[in-house]
Amino acid sequence: MTQVVIHGIYTSPGHNYFGHHGKQPSEHEIVEHDEVELVAGKGIPGDRFFDWKKNYLGQITLIDHAVIDDVRQHSENQDLESSIFRRNVVVSGIDLNRLVGRVFRLGDALLEGTQKCAPCYWMDEACGKAGTEKLMHNRGGLRCKILESGHIHLGETEFAG
Repeated sequence: MTQVVIHGIYTSPGHNYFGHHGKQPSEHEIVEHDEVELVAGKGIPGDRFFDWKKNYLGQITLIDHAVIDDVRQHSENQDLESSIFRRNVVVSGIDLNRLVGRVFRLGDALLEGTQKCAPCYWMDEACGKAGTEKLMHNRGGLRCKILESGHIHLGETEFAG
């Protein structure tokens, strides 16, 4: 077992960027949580991707806290909110890219890393600085399927995988 830290947990009831190519982004709120339930095969209740499609690869998304710190330095904005990355969970202590194709336990939920999250051109706008998308290349996070329901919470938690 490895200890990891969960720095942030977020959901949003709607899509601000997804499906908005060539249009203005929407302004759906982002909800910050201390703890959430992860529902097997569905996602996080209240999130825009909850039960979105059968076997959806991004039922929950993770991003490394170090990437957010790098973007803050790049954008020269230390107050840049972690929620603008539109990932559900901000973590430190694990290499997310190595989890593609692997089954692992985060908290008491069992997840499968399905694919890397590719940052899109919206990142430059969301973070307020050109080059953000490029900086995040191969570091955009991890999409996962939820294999067994469970809960995750802010702070240190167990990781096995």
